[in-house]
Amino acid sequence: MGAGNSVVECAPMGIQQTHKPNKARRRGRILKQARQSSIAARLQSLFQLSLRFVAVVLGFGLLGYLVFRTGPEVVWKQLQAVGWGLALIIILGGFSQFIKTCAWRQAFTCGISQLSWSRSFVAQLISDAIGQFGVAGKVVGEGTRISLLGSTVPVSSAISAGAIDGGLHGFSAVVVTVLGISATLMLGPVSVRWRVYAVLLIAGLASVVILAAVAIARRWPLMGNAIRAIGRLPRLRNWVSGKQPIIDSAEHNLLYFHREAPAAFWATLILNVIWHMLAVLEVYIILRFMGAGFTGGGAFIVEGLTKVINLVGGLNPGNFGTYEAGNMLIAKMFGVTSTAGLTLALCRRARTVFWAGVGALCMVLMKRTEVPRTVAATLDPAVEPSHYAQEQTIFESTQA
Repeated sequence: MGAGNSVVECAPMGIQQTHKPNKARRRGRILKQARQSSIAARLQSLFQLSLRFVAVVLGFGLLGYLVFRTGPEVVWKQLQAVGWGLALIIILGGFSQFIKTCAWRQAFTCGISQLSWSRSFVAQLISDAIGQFGVAGKVVGEGTRISLLGSTVPVSSAISAGAIDGGLHGFSAVVVTVLGISATLMLGPVSVRWRVYAVLLIAGLASVVILAAVAIARRWPLMGNAIRAIGRLPRLRNWVSGKQPIIDSAEHNLLYFHREAPAAFWATLILNVIWHMLAVLEVYIILRFMGAGFTGGGAFIVEGLTKVINLVGGLNPGNFGTYEAGNMLIAKMFGVTSTAGLTLALCRRARTVFWAGVGALCMVLMKRTEVPRTVAATLDPAVEPSHYAQEQTIFESTQA
Protein backbone atom coordinates (compact mmCIF):
# COMPACT_ATOMS: atom_id res chain seq x y z
CA MET A 1 0.00 0.00 0.00
CA GLY A 2 2.83 2.40 0.88
CA ALA A 3 4.61 1.70 -2.37
CA GLY A 4 1.39 2.12 -4.28
CA ASN A 5 0.70 5.45 -2.64
CA SER A 6 4.20 6.66 -3.44
CA VAL A 7 3.72 5.72 -7.04
CA VAL A 8 0.37 7.53 -7.15
CA GLU A 9 1.87 10.62 -5.52
CA CYS A 10 4.83 10.68 -7.88
CA ALA A 11 2.67 10.42 -10.99
CA PRO A 12 1.09 13.90 -10.70
CA MET A 13 4.50 15.33 -9.89
CA GLY A 14 5.85 13.82 -13.07
CA ILE A 15 2.96 15.22 -15.04
CA GLN A 16 3.58 18.67 -13.60
CA GLN A 17 7.27 18.44 -14.37
CA THR A 18 6.56 17.51 -17.99
CA HIS A 19 3.77 20.09 -18.22
CA LYS A 20 5.95 23.02 -17.17
CA PRO A 21 8.49 22.56 -19.98
CA ASN A 22 5.61 22.39 -22.47
CA LYS A 23 4.27 25.73 -21.21
CA ALA A 24 7.73 27.22 -21.40
CA ARG A 25 8.13 25.99 -24.95
CA ARG A 26 4.78 27.46 -25.96
CA ARG A 27 5.64 30.80 -24.41
CA GLY A 28 8.99 30.73 -26.17
CA ARG A 29 7.32 30.03 -29.49
CA ILE A 30 4.80 32.83 -28.95
CA LEU A 31 7.53 35.30 -28.03
CA LYS A 32 9.59 34.20 -31.01
CA GLN A 33 6.64 34.65 -33.37
CA ALA A 34 5.87 38.08 -31.88
CA ARG A 35 9.47 39.16 -32.34
CA GLN A 36 9.51 37.90 -35.90
CA SER A 37 6.23 39.67 -36.71
CA SER A 38 7.46 42.94 -35.17
CA ILE A 39 10.72 42.71 -37.09
CA ALA A 40 8.81 41.97 -40.31
CA ALA A 41 6.52 44.95 -39.70
CA ARG A 42 9.50 47.22 -39.10
CA LEU A 43 11.23 45.98 -42.23
CA GLN A 44 8.06 46.48 -44.26
CA SER A 45 7.57 50.04 -42.97
CA LEU A 46 11.26 50.79 -43.59
CA PHE A 47 10.95 49.42 -47.13
CA GLN A 48 7.86 51.55 -47.82
CA LEU A 49 9.56 54.64 -46.41
CA SER A 50 12.62 53.97 -48.56
CA LEU A 51 10.47 53.66 -51.68
CA ARG A 52 8.74 56.97 -50.93
CA PHE A 53 12.06 58.66 -50.30
CA VAL A 54 13.44 57.35 -53.59
CA ALA A 55 10.27 58.50 -55.39
CA VAL A 56 10.61 62.00 -53.93
CA VAL A 57 14.29 62.18 -54.92
CA LEU A 58 13.49 61.04 -58.45
CA GLY A 59 10.65 63.55 -58.63
CA PHE A 60 12.92 66.42 -57.62
CA GLY A 61 15.48 65.18 -60.12
CA LEU A 62 12.88 65.19 -62.89
CA LEU A 63 11.76 68.69 -61.88
CA GLY A 64 15.33 69.99 -61.97
CA TYR A 65 15.91 68.33 -65.33
CA LEU A 66 12.81 69.98 -66.80
CA VAL A 67 13.84 73.42 -65.53
CA PHE A 68 17.41 73.17 -66.82
CA ARG A 69 16.31 71.66 -70.12
CA THR A 70 13.87 74.51 -70.68
CA GLY A 71 16.39 77.07 -69.47
CA PRO A 72 16.31 78.78 -66.06
CA GLU A 73 16.48 82.22 -67.71
CA VAL A 74 13.48 81.48 -69.92
CA VAL A 75 11.48 80.16 -66.97
CA TRP A 76 12.42 83.20 -64.89
CA LYS A 77 11.22 85.54 -67.67
CA GLN A 78 7.88 83.72 -67.77
CA LEU A 79 7.56 84.02 -63.99
CA GLN A 80 8.33 87.73 -64.27
CA ALA A 81 5.58 88.01 -66.87
CA VAL A 82 3.12 86.66 -64.30
CA GLY A 83 4.40 89.30 -61.86
CA TRP A 84 1.90 90.46 -59.29
CA GLY A 85 -0.53 87.91 -60.67
CA LEU A 86 1.23 85.38 -58.41
CA ALA A 87 0.06 87.36 -55.37
CA LEU A 88 -3.45 87.27 -56.80
CA ILE A 89 -3.15 83.49 -57.18
CA ILE A 90 -2.03 83.12 -53.57
CA ILE A 91 -5.02 85.18 -52.37
CA LEU A 92 -7.31 83.09 -54.56
CA GLY A 93 -5.78 79.96 -53.04
CA GLY A 94 -6.65 81.19 -49.55
CA PHE A 95 -10.23 81.80 -50.65
CA SER A 96 -10.33 78.27 -52.06
CA GLN A 97 -9.22 76.93 -48.68
CA PHE A 98 -12.00 78.94 -47.05
CA ILE A 99 -14.57 77.45 -49.44
CA LYS A 100 -13.25 73.95 -48.71
CA THR A 101 -13.56 74.61 -44.99
CA CYS A 102 -17.17 75.71 -45.48
CA ALA A 103 -17.93 72.52 -47.42
CA TRP A 104 -16.36 70.39 -44.67
CA ARG A 105 -18.32 72.12 -41.90
CA GLN A 106 -21.57 71.58 -43.81
CA ALA A 107 -20.90 67.83 -43.85
CA PHE A 108 -21.09 67.40 -40.07
CA THR A 109 -24.14 65.49 -38.88
CA CYS A 110 -23.85 66.83 -35.32
CA GLY A 111 -23.75 70.25 -33.70
CA ILE A 112 -20.47 72.10 -34.21
CA SER A 113 -21.16 75.25 -32.21
CA GLN A 114 -18.02 74.62 -30.12
CA LEU A 115 -15.85 74.23 -33.24
CA SER A 116 -14.55 77.69 -34.14
CA TRP A 117 -13.99 78.84 -37.71
CA SER A 118 -10.35 79.57 -37.06
CA ARG A 119 -9.68 76.05 -35.80
CA SER A 120 -11.56 74.57 -38.75
CA PHE A 121 -9.58 76.69 -41.21
CA VAL A 122 -6.24 75.78 -39.64
CA ALA A 123 -7.15 72.08 -39.60
CA GLN A 124 -8.06 72.31 -43.29
CA LEU A 125 -4.75 74.00 -44.15
CA ILE A 126 -2.72 71.37 -42.29
CA SER A 127 -4.70 68.49 -43.79
CA ASP A 128 -4.29 69.89 -47.31
CA ALA A 129 -0.55 70.42 -46.78
CA ILE A 130 -0.02 66.81 -45.67
CA GLY A 131 -2.35 65.56 -48.40
CA GLN A 132 0.03 66.85 -51.07
CA PHE A 133 2.25 63.82 -50.44
CA GLY A 134 0.26 61.26 -52.39
CA VAL A 135 -2.39 58.79 -51.27
CA ALA A 136 -0.71 58.05 -47.94
CA GLY A 137 -0.45 61.79 -47.30
CA LYS A 138 -4.19 62.23 -47.81
CA VAL A 139 -4.92 59.47 -45.27
CA VAL A 140 -2.51 60.97 -42.74
CA GLY A 141 -3.81 64.47 -43.46
CA GLU A 142 -7.40 63.44 -42.81
CA GLY A 143 -6.37 61.77 -39.55
CA THR A 144 -4.49 64.92 -38.52
CA ARG A 145 -7.50 67.08 -39.32
CA ILE A 146 -9.68 64.90 -37.10
CA SER A 147 -7.17 64.91 -34.25
CA LEU A 148 -6.88 68.72 -34.36
CA LEU A 149 -10.58 69.02 -33.57
CA GLY A 150 -9.93 67.67 -30.08
CA SER A 151 -13.00 67.07 -27.95
CA THR A 152 -15.14 69.69 -29.66
CA VAL A 153 -16.63 67.10 -32.03
CA PRO A 154 -17.12 63.33 -31.55
CA VAL A 155 -14.62 61.24 -33.45
CA SER A 156 -17.31 59.27 -35.29
CA SER A 157 -18.94 62.50 -36.52
CA ALA A 158 -15.57 63.89 -37.61
CA ILE A 159 -14.81 60.73 -39.58
CA SER A 160 -18.26 60.80 -41.18
CA ALA A 161 -17.87 64.47 -42.12
CA GLY A 162 -14.52 63.73 -43.73
CA ALA A 163 -16.03 60.81 -45.67
CA ILE A 164 -19.00 62.88 -46.85
CA ASP A 165 -16.91 65.87 -47.87
CA GLY A 166 -14.26 63.67 -49.50
CA GLY A 167 -16.86 61.64 -51.36
CA LEU A 168 -18.65 64.68 -52.78
CA HIS A 169 -15.32 66.35 -53.59
CA GLY A 170 -14.18 63.26 -55.49
CA PHE A 171 -17.54 63.00 -57.25
CA SER A 172 -17.37 66.61 -58.49
CA ALA A 173 -13.71 66.16 -59.48
CA VAL A 174 -14.56 63.13 -61.61
CA VAL A 175 -17.36 65.08 -63.33
CA VAL A 176 -14.97 67.95 -64.14
CA THR A 177 -12.38 65.46 -65.41
CA VAL A 178 -14.86 63.68 -67.70
CA LEU A 179 -16.10 66.99 -69.13
CA GLY A 180 -12.54 68.22 -69.67
CA ILE A 181 -11.43 65.06 -71.48
CA SER A 182 -14.60 65.06 -73.60
CA ALA A 183 -14.02 68.66 -74.63
CA THR A 184 -10.41 67.82 -75.49
CA LEU A 185 -11.54 65.02 -77.80
CA MET A 186 -13.95 67.37 -79.57
CA LEU A 187 -11.66 70.40 -79.86
CA GLY A 188 -8.05 69.32 -79.45
CA PRO A 189 -5.77 67.74 -82.07
CA VAL A 190 -5.47 64.30 -80.46
CA SER A 191 -4.07 61.26 -82.25
CA VAL A 192 -6.10 58.08 -82.73
CA ARG A 193 -4.08 56.19 -80.13
CA TRP A 194 -4.63 58.80 -77.45
CA ARG A 195 -8.29 59.06 -78.39
CA VAL A 196 -8.71 55.37 -77.61
CA TYR A 197 -7.00 55.83 -74.24
CA ALA A 198 -9.16 58.88 -73.50
CA VAL A 199 -12.38 57.05 -74.39
CA LEU A 200 -11.44 54.16 -72.09
CA LEU A 201 -10.65 56.58 -69.28
CA ILE A 202 -13.94 58.41 -69.80
CA ALA A 203 -15.83 55.11 -69.73
CA GLY A 204 -14.12 54.10 -66.48
CA LEU A 205 -14.70 57.44 -64.76
CA ALA A 206 -18.29 57.66 -66.00
CA SER A 207 -18.92 54.19 -64.61
CA VAL A 208 -17.61 55.35 -61.22
CA VAL A 209 -19.91 58.39 -61.28
CA ILE A 210 -22.96 56.33 -62.23
CA LEU A 211 -22.17 53.64 -59.65
CA ALA A 212 -21.71 56.26 -56.92
CA ALA A 213 -25.00 57.98 -57.80
CA VAL A 214 -26.92 54.68 -57.86
CA ALA A 215 -25.28 53.55 -54.59
CA ILE A 216 -26.36 56.76 -52.83
CA ALA A 217 -29.88 56.56 -54.30
CA ARG A 218 -30.30 52.86 -53.44
CA ARG A 219 -28.18 53.10 -50.26
CA TRP A 220 -25.85 50.25 -51.20
CA PRO A 221 -23.01 49.72 -48.68
CA LEU A 222 -20.38 49.12 -51.36
CA MET A 223 -17.43 50.28 -49.24
CA GLY A 224 -18.42 48.18 -46.23
CA ASN A 225 -18.92 45.06 -48.36
CA ALA A 226 -15.57 45.61 -50.06
CA ILE A 227 -13.81 45.94 -46.70
CA ARG A 228 -15.50 42.76 -45.47
CA ALA A 229 -14.28 40.93 -48.54
CA ILE A 230 -10.76 42.19 -47.89
CA GLY A 231 -11.10 41.14 -44.25
CA ARG A 232 -11.48 37.53 -45.29
CA LEU A 233 -7.79 37.44 -46.12
CA PRO A 234 -5.90 35.91 -43.17
CA ARG A 235 -3.24 38.63 -42.95
CA LEU A 236 -5.73 41.51 -43.01
CA ARG A 237 -8.46 40.01 -40.81
CA ASN A 238 -7.31 41.57 -37.53
CA TRP A 239 -6.61 44.95 -39.12
CA VAL A 240 -10.02 45.12 -40.82
CA SER A 241 -12.01 43.84 -37.82
CA GLY A 242 -10.90 46.80 -35.70
CA LYS A 243 -11.87 49.38 -38.35
CA GLN A 244 -15.06 47.78 -39.69
CA PRO A 245 -17.48 49.55 -37.27
CA ILE A 246 -15.98 52.96 -38.04
CA ILE A 247 -16.17 52.35 -41.79
CA ASP A 248 -19.77 51.14 -41.55
CA SER A 249 -20.76 54.19 -39.49
CA ALA A 250 -19.08 56.60 -41.92
CA GLU A 251 -20.67 54.93 -44.95
CA HIS A 252 -24.08 54.91 -43.27
CA ASN A 253 -23.89 58.66 -42.72
CA LEU A 254 -22.70 59.16 -46.30
CA LEU A 255 -25.58 57.14 -47.77
CA TYR A 256 -28.30 58.69 -45.58
CA PHE A 257 -26.90 62.25 -45.56
CA HIS A 258 -28.92 63.21 -48.65
CA ARG A 259 -32.23 62.23 -47.05
CA GLU A 260 -31.58 63.33 -43.48
CA ALA A 261 -30.02 66.70 -44.36
CA PRO A 262 -30.78 67.57 -48.01
CA ALA A 263 -29.91 71.27 -47.60
CA ALA A 264 -26.48 70.45 -46.11
CA PHE A 265 -25.92 67.82 -48.82
CA TRP A 266 -26.51 70.24 -51.67
CA ALA A 267 -24.54 72.97 -49.90
CA THR A 268 -21.53 70.65 -49.56
CA LEU A 269 -21.78 69.57 -53.19
CA ILE A 270 -22.16 73.12 -54.51
CA LEU A 271 -19.25 74.40 -52.41
CA ASN A 272 -17.03 71.62 -53.76
CA VAL A 273 -18.05 72.54 -57.32
CA ILE A 274 -17.19 76.17 -56.55
CA TRP A 275 -13.77 74.98 -55.33
CA HIS A 276 -13.14 73.34 -58.71
CA MET A 277 -14.32 76.44 -60.55
CA LEU A 278 -11.85 78.52 -58.53
CA ALA A 279 -9.12 76.16 -59.74
CA VAL A 280 -10.26 76.85 -63.32
CA LEU A 281 -10.12 80.59 -62.59
CA GLU A 282 -6.59 80.15 -61.25
CA VAL A 283 -5.47 78.53 -64.51
CA TYR A 284 -7.15 81.27 -66.54
CA ILE A 285 -5.46 84.08 -64.57
CA ILE A 286 -1.97 82.58 -64.86
CA LEU A 287 -2.28 81.90 -68.59
CA ARG A 288 -3.70 85.38 -69.26
CA PHE A 289 -0.83 87.04 -67.39
CA MET A 290 1.60 85.05 -69.53
CA GLY A 291 -0.21 86.16 -72.67
CA ALA A 292 -1.17 82.65 -73.74
CA GLY A 293 -4.59 83.83 -74.91
CA PHE A 294 -6.69 81.07 -73.32
CA THR A 295 -10.43 81.48 -72.90
CA GLY A 296 -12.45 80.32 -69.92
CA GLY A 297 -13.38 77.12 -71.78
CA GLY A 298 -9.72 76.42 -72.52
CA ALA A 299 -8.82 76.91 -68.87
CA PHE A 300 -11.59 74.46 -67.93
CA ILE A 301 -10.14 71.85 -70.29
CA VAL A 302 -6.64 72.38 -68.89
CA GLU A 303 -7.92 71.93 -65.32
CA GLY A 304 -9.79 68.75 -66.32
CA LEU A 305 -6.62 67.28 -67.84
CA THR A 306 -4.60 68.44 -64.82
CA LYS A 307 -6.81 66.30 -62.60
CA VAL A 308 -5.82 63.31 -64.73
CA ILE A 309 -2.17 64.17 -64.01
CA ASN A 310 -2.95 64.33 -60.29
CA LEU A 311 -4.63 60.94 -60.55
CA VAL A 312 -1.67 59.37 -62.34
CA GLY A 313 0.88 61.08 -60.09
CA GLY A 314 -0.92 60.08 -56.90
CA LEU A 315 1.63 57.32 -56.33
CA ASN A 316 4.44 59.89 -56.44
CA PRO A 317 4.64 61.66 -53.04
CA GLY A 318 4.12 65.33 -53.71
CA ASN A 319 3.68 64.66 -57.44
CA PHE A 320 7.04 66.39 -57.95
CA GLY A 321 8.25 66.34 -61.53
CA THR A 322 5.30 64.39 -62.90
CA TYR A 323 2.96 67.34 -62.29
CA GLU A 324 5.22 69.76 -64.14
CA ALA A 325 5.89 67.33 -66.98
CA GLY A 326 2.16 66.73 -67.40
CA ASN A 327 1.44 70.45 -67.61
CA MET A 328 4.12 70.80 -70.28
CA LEU A 329 2.46 68.03 -72.33
CA ILE A 330 -0.95 69.70 -71.98
CA ALA A 331 0.50 73.03 -73.15
CA LYS A 332 2.03 71.39 -76.23
CA MET A 333 -1.30 69.72 -76.97
CA PHE A 334 -2.95 73.12 -77.37
CA GLY A 335 -0.13 74.69 -79.36
CA VAL A 336 1.41 76.59 -76.44
CA THR A 337 5.08 76.42 -75.57
CA SER A 338 6.12 73.88 -72.98
CA THR A 339 7.69 76.73 -71.00
CA ALA A 340 4.20 78.16 -70.45
CA GLY A 341 3.03 74.81 -69.12
CA LEU A 342 6.03 74.57 -66.79
CA THR A 343 5.46 78.13 -65.54
CA LEU A 344 1.79 77.36 -64.93
CA ALA A 345 2.76 74.34 -62.82
CA LEU A 346 5.41 76.27 -60.88
CA CYS A 347 2.99 79.11 -60.06
CA ARG A 348 0.40 76.68 -58.76
CA ARG A 349 3.13 74.85 -56.86
CA ALA A 350 4.19 78.15 -55.24
CA ARG A 351 0.61 78.77 -54.09
CA THR A 352 0.48 75.29 -52.56
CA VAL A 353 3.81 75.73 -50.78
CA PHE A 354 2.77 79.13 -49.40
CA TRP A 355 -0.46 77.89 -47.82
CA ALA A 356 1.23 74.70 -46.63
CA GLY A 357 3.75 76.90 -44.82
CA VAL A 358 0.93 78.92 -43.29
CA GLY A 359 -0.71 75.70 -42.11
CA ALA A 360 2.54 74.41 -40.58
CA LEU A 361 3.08 77.74 -38.76
CA CYS A 362 -0.48 77.68 -37.42
CA MET A 363 0.02 74.12 -36.20
CA VAL A 364 3.17 75.10 -34.30
CA LEU A 365 1.38 78.04 -32.68
CA MET A 366 -1.59 75.85 -31.74
CA LYS A 367 0.69 73.30 -30.09
CA ARG A 368 2.52 76.01 -28.14
CA THR A 369 -0.71 77.45 -26.78
CA GLU A 370 -2.12 74.03 -25.89
CA VAL A 371 0.95 72.73 -24.03
CA PRO A 372 0.72 75.13 -21.02
CA ARG A 373 -2.97 74.34 -20.59
CA THR A 374 -2.29 70.62 -20.70
CA VAL A 375 0.54 70.91 -18.19
CA ALA A 376 -1.57 73.03 -15.83
CA ALA A 377 -4.46 70.56 -16.00
CA THR A 378 -2.10 67.66 -15.35
CA LEU A 379 -0.40 69.28 -12.35
CA ASP A 380 -3.53 70.54 -10.64
CA PRO A 381 -6.89 69.79 -12.28
CA ALA A 382 -8.67 71.85 -9.59
CA VAL A 383 -6.84 75.03 -10.59
CA GLU A 384 -8.67 76.99 -13.26
CA PRO A 385 -6.71 78.33 -16.24
CA SER A 386 -7.20 81.93 -15.08
CA HIS A 387 -5.79 81.14 -11.63
CA TYR A 388 -2.88 79.36 -13.20
CA ALA A 389 -2.14 82.36 -15.42
CA GLN A 390 -2.24 84.67 -12.39
CA GLU A 391 0.14 82.44 -10.45
CA GLN A 392 2.52 82.29 -13.41
CA THR A 393 2.47 86.11 -13.70
CA ILE A 394 3.24 86.54 -9.99
CA PHE A 395 6.09 84.05 -10.24
CA GLU A 396 7.61 85.85 -13.23
CA SER A 397 7.36 89.24 -11.46
CA THR A 398 9.13 87.90 -8.36
CA GLN A 399 11.87 86.45 -10.53
CA ALA A 400 12.32 89.82 -12.23
